[in-house]
Amino acid sequence: MNEQKIKTTNPTTEEVLKEYEIIDEERLNESVQRARDAFAEWKKDFDKRADHLYSFANELRKNKENLARTATQEMGKSIKESRAEIDKCAWTTEYFADNAKLFLAGEVINTDARKSIVTFEPLGVIASIMPWNYPYWQGLRFAAPSLMTGNTIVLKPASATMQCGIEIEKTFLKAGVPEGVFQTLVGDSKSAESLIDSDGVNAVTFTGSVPVGAKVAQRATSKLKKTVLELGGSDPFIVCKDADIEKASSGAVKGRFVNCGQSCIASKRFIVVKDIAKEFTEQFVQKTEKLKVGDPLADDTDLGPLVNSKSLENMEGIVNRSVKEGAELITGGERVKDRKGYFYRPTILTNVTPAMEIAQEEVFGPVTPIILADDEKQAVEIANDSKFGLGASIWTQN
Repeated sequence: MNEQKIKTTNPTTEEVLKEYEIIDEERLNESVQRARDAFAEWKKDFDKRADHLYSFANELRKNKENLARTATQEMGKSIKESRAEIDKCAWTTEYFADNAKLFLAGEVINTDARKSIVTFEPLGVIASIMPWNYPYWQGLRFAAPSLMTGNTIVLKPASATMQCGIEIEKTFLKAGVPEGVFQTLVGDSKSAESLIDSDGVNAVTFTGSVPVGAKVAQRATSKLKKTVLELGGSDPFIVCKDADIEKASSGAVKGRFVNCGQSCIASKRFIVVKDIAKEFTEQFVQKTEKLKVGDPLADDTDLGPLVNSKSLENMEGIVNRSVKEGAELITGGERVKDRKGYFYRPTILTNVTPAMEIAQEEVFGPVTPIILADDEKQAVEIANDSKFGLGASIWTQN
């Protein structure tokens, strides 16, 4: 690949969608300066900011089908999930436009001084480095509150979903938001480093893997910039002895296979009390085998392809190694062979022990380990035996 270009590939057809020219240092600095210039005006009028965000939410809804198709073509999620992502972004934008005044109200506090208050002020320009798995949501769940506070934003989207990032900026402009308030940069990891280093950037937000997050934090804090990181997870899904098995098994299918398993808060370790393990596993497998894997643009598809060939190879590798370690494959465990694209069948493994790689690492795809526990106490101990912390669920009627 030419170092000055980014190519996006459709994971369903394996065809190149588009080629983009990477921004150079000079233009990157100009974008940051535009954000600084826009900040001076944007921070002044709270009600005007709220009006702009309501207009933006309307534009999202108006253009939902086009935006959803762009995400599905770039990263492979089913079209019904892409539409739901747009709806969620519109709702969140309105939520912060509705509630920001309350959240930002000054607080009177008791001190030795005659009067003390805490007041909330915008930071300035925020650099945002975001992943491909929820290309609209990841950018906007942070942008909505940040913009309502009065900040301006420069987004560097993931290379795989560059057009989604570009569409966010276009939607802000269509909604009448002033130029420079929200900008998207076409860049690579070097561009992200330059953005973090830029004197005009006041704070950095990053969502992605733990190793990259550590580098972002190191770079940003070396410049004394505030940083927010949201990194990997391996969420435990604990099924207690008294669980409603029908509900728990349905929740397991949704929790594991949402976005083809490519979610930081997807359920990733299924820890089941052994008394009900057989019944739970049977229902989980039956429901998993009903999922439709196929063309993500079709309305009835549940799982599209993984984002790229590397991700597909990762799934094959971890399943094969788990079986060698003693896990038993009970459904899935293979590519979809009769079509192009990076498709992998939803997979469930039993006889998994907490020490296995599949139980210790974040598995970013449709692969499910089931781990047995003697009782609820042991289930919680297994859940806590992890370097990850993000989400968790406990299925019980107690």
